[in-house]
Amino acid sequence: MAPRKIAIFTGNRSEYGLQYPILRAIAADPRLDYYLLAGGAHLQQDFGSSIAEIESDGFHVHRTVDIQMNQDGLLSTAQAISTGIMSMSKILDELRPDFLLVYGDRYESFAAVIAGTQMNVATAHIEGGDYTEGGALDDSVRHAMTKLAHLHFPTNAQSAERICRLGEEAWRVFNVGLPSLDLIAESFFATPEEIASELKLDLSRPVILFCQHSVSTEFDQAAVQVKPSLEALTTLARAGVQVVITYPNNDAGGRSIIEEIEKLHGERNILITKSLGRHRFHGLLNVIGKIGRGAFVGNSSAVIKESRAFDCPAVNIGSRQQGRLRANNMIDVGYDNDEIVAAIRRCIDDKAFIQQCQTCENPYGVGNAGRLIVDILATTAIDSKLIQKKMTY
Repeated sequence: MAPRKIAIFTGNRSEYGLQYPILRAIAADPRLDYYLLAGGAHLQQDFGSSIAEIESDGFHVHRTVDIQMNQDGLLSTAQAISTGIMSMSKILDELRPDFLLVYGDRYESFAAVIAGTQMNVATAHIEGGDYTEGGALDDSVRHAMTKLAHLHFPTNAQSAERICRLGEEAWRVFNVGLPSLDLIAESFFATPEEIASELKLDLSRPVILFCQHSVSTEFDQAAVQVKPSLEALTTLARAGVQVVITYPNNDAGGRSIIEEIEKLHGERNILITKSLGRHRFHGLLNVIGKIGRGAFVGNSSAVIKESRAFDCPAVNIGSRQQGRLRANNMIDVGYDNDEIVAAIRRCIDDKAFIQQCQTCENPYGVGNAGRLIVDILATTAIDSKLIQKKMTY
């Protein structure tokens, strides 16, 4: 029996870091063949052209997906979705996969899901059911993707229950946990020595990793919202704290954040990089949480979801992740310089809080998502029952 064709769409660096263990598991299973489709920020030089990271990991990109996001606004986002649908539909028509696998809640993946489900391609969605209320359009997109997809791989029990409350049949829903925990459980990331050498860090001194994205419904305020964060980081850097800043996603407002970040070039103790890559990203979190001192700071979902796996104190800035399930290693702050500095200082100096970060429960699984997803994709019957969805009441 021929292996099943699994088309996997990836649209940006953070999404790929979460998909990596699934790709690896699919590539290793003789029942499945992967066909990787890369688009969005992976192809944009301004945002790190992270397709090179995919190829350096040994994965073959079978097709590039043309998603045109040339301007910094919501009109361009809507138009990018349309170009993504057109590009994905052509590729899927040529490839004829058994399954399309998509991740998360971004507009690029939304385009892929629309194309796949409108062509009766069995579509599996990872990380559905999450809940945020902070002004990003991600929540609406995520739930829309859930209603289109045929199989659901949520990362936690709350999200699995929420998917069922959205009217999805329970047999379609599998709580697999957070895929990136697979790699963390294996210590599959850069060593402290590699991090120190490649990023020129002194591991005896505190380190801050920072990433702040725009809020979709407030994208025109992105530059104003990031300025207090950058002022706080500059204050700490001048006091001897080492700061690593990565670029935001290619969302509306992202380029205005980059303009503010670039003003810090030349500041002592501040390193600016477009993308760390999954290997160094997790290695740096390991250095901060388990080897030395510091914090993961910003409003990325990774601040919420991945920091706890490394015992890493975290500071969540603003409204973007409001309401999202998290462990008790988190300090929530507003767009205020002094508040951000105080929270980071607590992450560095408060021994009781640091201990809390090391012992609190992680709600996102134990690190076997890749194997679970592979087994489900390999054994689920692809028939009218799967494709013709029903609402539960």
